[in-house]
Amino acid sequence: MFQLRSKYAALKPDLSKELGVSNPMLLPKLEKVVISVGSGEGGKDQKLMQNIADTISLIAGQRAVITKAKKSVATFKIREGMNVGVRVTLRGAQMYNFLEKFISIAAPRIKDFRGLPRSGFDGAGNYNFGLSEQLIFPEVNYDDVAKIHGMNIAIVTTAKNDKEALTLLEKLGFPFAKKS
Repeated sequence: MFQLRSKYAALKPDLSKELGVSNPMLLPKLEKVVISVGSGEGGKDQKLMQNIADTISLIAGQRAVITKAKKSVATFKIREGMNVGVRVTLRGAQMYNFLEKFISIAAPRIKDFRGLPRSGFDGAGNYNFGLSEQLIFPEVNYDDVAKIHGMNIAIVTTAKNDKEALTLLEKLGFPFAKKS
């Protein structure tokens, strides 16, 4: 466990040379990982929302928080204070543990997986991607799932731009799609 953290420590000289950064404090590193699920019908069904929160907590290894709507939106039939989603923020050891599990166990279990899209960078060095179902994680028991749902995973780095972030994530072993 925690091979990813030691891998990062070992690749610092390579990363420094490739990015042309001499000061090791300026090298990009992982800051946090945010896993979130939006649920449209969750506001009406409390059991479904709690099931989603339990599933995400199981996947992340940390208790998930049910998020509430900040204001009413009539078009979507959302009222202020309604449950609209679930999220969990991972830092430190939990973050590395989750990413290691995703890279080595969960990603290969994705149906028709050809790699993560390279278009998920936001211009500030952060990477976002979505998963279509939670069943790819080994902790999730199919019988305990009330409804199959997807999730968004945001990886926040200290990189100044997308090129630095891509280099960092590739060196850590993220399975990106091949360039076409």
